[in-house]
Amino acid sequence: MADPGPPPNAAEIMESVNDALQGLELEPHETSDILGFANRELPHLHTPEDSYFILGSYRDPYIRRLRIVQNELDKRLGTYPFLMGDLQELDIDRLPVFRIRFTLLAAHADTIVAVYEQDAGGEITELGKSSTTPYFDKSYVLPRDYRWMTEQNLDTEADVIAAAATIYFNDDLDEATTEEELDSLITAANKNDIDLAKPDIIERLEDRDDSEDAPVSYSWVHLNEFRLFELHGRCLAWSTPDNLRDVVAEIP
Repeated sequence: MADPGPPPNAAEIMESVNDALQGLELEPHETSDILGFANRELPHLHTPEDSYFILGSYRDPYIRRLRIVQNELDKRLGTYPFLMGDLQELDIDRLPVFRIRFTLLAAHADTIVAVYEQDAGGEITELGKSSTTPYFDKSYVLPRDYRWMTEQNLDTEADVIAAAATIYFNDDLDEATTEEELDSLITAANKNDIDLAKPDIIERLEDRDDSEDAPVSYSWVHLNEFRLFELHGRCLAWSTPDNLRDVVAEIP
């Protein structure tokens, strides 16, 4: 098969790569491989279809939730939802290829959708990148069991349990601080006419111990990033697979 040659926007592509690699000088074959990746994958993002770049953990069971998001978006007419893991690899041993692939795909996708269920792994890197310019304005985060713990966000028992999980399973908090935060949460819930006692909350949290419904604990860094998206109307929290399907419907 004949070499298709460089894409028409090769200069723009390499400028993005240059920024991602902080001006690192590339070898000729590296530039060729990067442009080859762009030739294969970026044209799919420059069609009348709405493209959705889906981020999250590829480990089981988390990958199942990414597929839920992908399938729900694929049900819409004229969409192209994709995971980076489904695309062809960029095999350049010397370079940090994740940065290159992420930069090119995020820059050219119409929307970025990130699913979070833990505070470990590569997801924190993706969160940091998608919350910054130029990607922030087209990014949505979907964190499981997230609630910013303020009274106005405690409307139901589910809100209280989700907020309690963030406290109870947070390894960054010592026992005394955990007790204090739970007491404060219960006081706020009671002000909103939600009648839950601490022993009841703890019992319900400890029952959530199977692999499909493992408790979620986010770091303070995660919570602050989620809150930023929430303030801009682009944080869609969920708790079950069915609930995840519902929130995907809210993504434009």
